[in-house]
Amino acid sequence: MINLEYVVLIVVIGLITYLRKALDLFGSIFMIIMGIIIIFTAGANWLMLIFIFLFLGLISTKYEHQYKTEIGVYEGTRSLKNVISNGIVPFVMAAFGNYGGFIGSIATATADTLASEVGVVKQPRLITTLKKVPPGTDGGISIVGTAAGIIGAGIIGVAAYLLGIFPDPYTTLKISIIAGTVGCFVDSILGAVLERRNYISNEYVNLIATITGAALGIIMA
Repeated sequence: MINLEYVVLIVVIGLITYLRKALDLFGSIFMIIMGIIIIFTAGANWLMLIFIFLFLGLISTKYEHQYKTEIGVYEGTRSLKNVISNGIVPFVMAAFGNYGGFIGSIATATADTLASEVGVVKQPRLITTLKKVPPGTDGGISIVGTAAGIIGAGIIGVAAYLLGIFPDPYTTLKISIIAGTVGCFVDSILGAVLERRNYISNEYVNLIATITGAALGIIMA
């Protein structure tokens, strides 16, 4: 019965994200499917951590959205590709019950999202050369964005502890902050070196970054 209640919840949230145009139809459906599987394999508390990531991502996306629209960097509705690239690694980690990889990958996705959405409103510098670049440039970083990313990763660590995913607060914070920050920087480096040259797409950059965060989480756990 408890699992059924959470299934209804994930369906409702999926519907809301679609109606609010946070995700497109297929992205919302895939999120619902992943959520239901996580409920029955890892538990509702693991799913709640993903909800926290989605909530932080939604808020950061709406941050200064008018300015982002004016300079042409406002993403708006995210697609199935975005859901898969950011969510497939946490999903696999949750399905196999690997808390370190789960926390590390979500912390990375959260840090990257907040760093991008908050940092884009400030003058960024290319991570490989530190030269000033236009907002929205692949591989661009800023102090404000980096700080937002680290804070976001820390929130994931605190939430993971409070949700009982792992009982040691020091370990959860260590995993989330270190793995999330490193994964975020890997995302920026790949963006500057490969994505700017159209060697790989943003979805592959996100995927590799979350794999990095998961790997670090597994090692530190």
